Amino acid sequence: MTGRSYTEKILLKAVRLDTAIYSAHTNLDVLNNGVSRKMAEKLNLKNVRVLVPLKNRLLKLVTYVPENHLDKVREAVFEAGAGVIGNYDFCGFSAHGAGSFRGNESTNPFVGEKGKVHFEKEARFETVMFTHMKAQVIKALLEAHPYEEPAYDIYALENDNIGTGMGCTGELSEPMAEAEFLKYLSAVFEARGLRHSRLTGKTVNKVALCGGSGGLLFRDAIAAGADAFVTGEIKYHTFIEAGERLLLTDIGHYESEKFATEILYDLIIKKFPKFALRFSEINTNPINYL
Repeated sequence: MTGRSYTEKILLKAVRLDTAIYSAHTNLDVLNNGVSRKMAEKLNLKNVRVLVPLKNRLLKLVTYVPENHLDKVREAVFEAGAGVIGNYDFCGFSAHGAGSFRGNESTNPFVGEKGKVHFEKEARFETVMFTHMKAQVIKALLEAHPYEEPAYDIYALENDNIGTGMGCTGELSEPMAEAEFLKYLSAVFEARGLRHSRLTGKTVNKVALCGGSGGLLFRDAIAAGADAFVTGEIKYHTFIEAGERLLLTDIGHYESEKFATEILYDLIIKKFPKFALRFSEINTNPINYL
């Protein structure tokens, strides 16, 4: 590193000050309580939903447990992060039947005798998990399961992950005229350089949001039935393409993400309640306005 670029200067200064840097980008964008959700919170939107859910990120976990150990195993995999569907957690299903197995001479079966076929009353328990949680959930399963060799299956799911994804939609507490809505945005986000498409004359009720450079999601906003789409960067030709199908609003990249520090603050203070935290008062927006 030479310190020629803005990023290199930051890294070199961090090294000199023995300071750790945590950088969250797309992961914070798609988080259920991430950047776009924080925008919705600041606008007091209700009925908030993900605009573009993530795909191919869900797995189905199925395991077979002795009936009297079901609660222990179920609790363990839920605590490890499995069983989340949208705004619900601890989601699972169980059915009862009989399992059979026979261990060889090197085994030490929890029930039954080695070398003999054993039938045990078992529960088939199934739940869902995100792909990135696979290792920790399976670890919890194996630790809680009483069998020497627990049986479990993992299936890839085609379902959209409705709890995480890019952007979100929500409804205003009360519908607003477009001009009133633009003033509201400007005040909430302190957007001095707010840009918008031509007013359509429609009332704004349903709003689509995407923090950062989310201009390409305007088609998804239209498909979702939004009256307005708010993001941090929109190209010239996107304004043309959107026409008067909805109110397109660019509040500024920095302005759309400025409250991300509150997200990180809440996450850290929840994990480390005695940790001293302080919000920086330095304005790092590289764009200035007259």
